[in-house]
Amino acid sequence: MTISNTTVTVTADAKVITRSASTALLEAARNACEEIGIQAAIAVTDVGGHLIAFERSERAGFLTGEVAIDKAWTAASFGLGTQVWHNIVSDPKVAQLAHRPRLVAVGGGLPIRSGGQVLGGIGISGGSADQDQEAAEIALHAVGFDSGL
Repeated sequence: MTISNTTVTVTADAKVITRSASTALLEAARNACEEIGIQAAIAVTDVGGHLIAFERSERAGFLTGEVAIDKAWTAASFGLGTQVWHNIVSDPKVAQLAHRPRLVAVGGGLPIRSGGQVLGGIGISGGSADQDQEAAEIALHAVGFDSGL
């Protein structure tokens, strides 16, 4: 058996979400939640869905932490906001996806994008789906990340 020596050149220009950016997102989301009037948990994940920043307000319900993390994970997983998943899983052809343990199909989770590239996800849980969604949108805009679903 002969194996030829092949040189492969790989270039990587991938962007990542930094610790300082994730901290800024937490702060912007906390401020948005306060303005909206909700007690919430806020999670930021990297593009692989790994938690990199998290906080929970003192009066947020105990389940909000886990839900916020899963919203961020869902948004990062396919680069789609969690509110979009509601419509996706209502299609009988893919309805089984709704049974995935971490998939969340209600508003409050958005992909974090820069220059069109998904860097991670932000998830907020504590208010209504619309309030969580609004807080996530405000936070992304405040820190300068691309908006969109």
